[in-house]
Amino acid sequence: MKIRNVLLIAACLCAVSAFGAENPDFTVKKIGDGVYAAISGDGSKSGSNAGFIVGGNGVAVVDTFVSAPAAKDLLAEIRKVTSLPIRYVINTHYHLDHTGGNAVFAEAGATIIAQRNLRGWLRTENLKFFGATPKPEQKATVEALALPDIVYTDALEINLGNKLVLVRYMLGHTGGDSVVSVPDAKAVFGGDLFWQHHLPNLIDASTLPWIETLDKLIAEQASSTFVSGHGDTGTVTDVKDFRDYLTALRQAVAQSQSEGKSGTELTDAVTAALKDKYSKWGFYNAFLKRNIEQTAAELKGTKKVPVAAK
Repeated sequence: MKIRNVLLIAACLCAVSAFGAENPDFTVKKIGDGVYAAISGDGSKSGSNAGFIVGGNGVAVVDTFVSAPAAKDLLAEIRKVTSLPIRYVINTHYHLDHTGGNAVFAEAGATIIAQRNLRGWLRTENLKFFGATPKPEQKATVEALALPDIVYTDALEINLGNKLVLVRYMLGHTGGDSVVSVPDAKAVFGGDLFWQHHLPNLIDASTLPWIETLDKLIAEQASSTFVSGHGDTGTVTDVKDFRDYLTALRQAVAQSQSEGKSGTELTDAVTAALKDKYSKWGFYNAFLKRNIEQTAAELKGTKKVPVAAK
């Protein structure tokens, strides 16, 4: 498995040594009272989106980018907004591009929170993003990731003084995903359950429950601003667009399989069905073929995904 077909993490890791606090390659956007998104561009050294929530007695950070240098830049940006203590980090899922900076915030005093499946996958499943034979330094990076201090099963409430933060386990992207919402600000951090006009990484995905999750968010958060895992912030319309991509992908793959297609013939047929509508989305060239192959395996029942420890 080649990393270019999965996450774009390797390029981030190669570049972080030159990534300094004076030149963060993400943009901090205020999206509600006390709620900020940190939006990274495609191919950025920070690797993904993140954000933070400022309450009356402290700060909760949502995801920590791909590396310590990127996380230090995020911490510096938070300090431009508030001097309140960093009380929590909430990891939306285990993937390295969202958890690589955990240790920076742990050293700053934060308690790391995640859905309980993340604890068993953080230092194991992340190795696959470096291929079949990770280098020693890559293994060391994964083995050094800061684990969650607190795990939850279904839902968790955090009170930041005058600000309520809701953390909810929802299915789809990895089997250990958290959605973070701030009701009074009408803000939702979707992690990689929502990609704003970008094709997603489906390596761990179960697309049918993922679509059901998106339907729930669309119904429950119609007036909220959504922070995506990749791409810009979005509205419920953007969430619908992403749900529709997953639906179209599943339908096109299922149709081709029903016609007896497989391999290159199936990939070509599904590409033709999706190209006109989605070719301008981010990561189209990097992820489409893998999206098709992994969805085909999922529908056949042969796809392997991480299994939660009992």
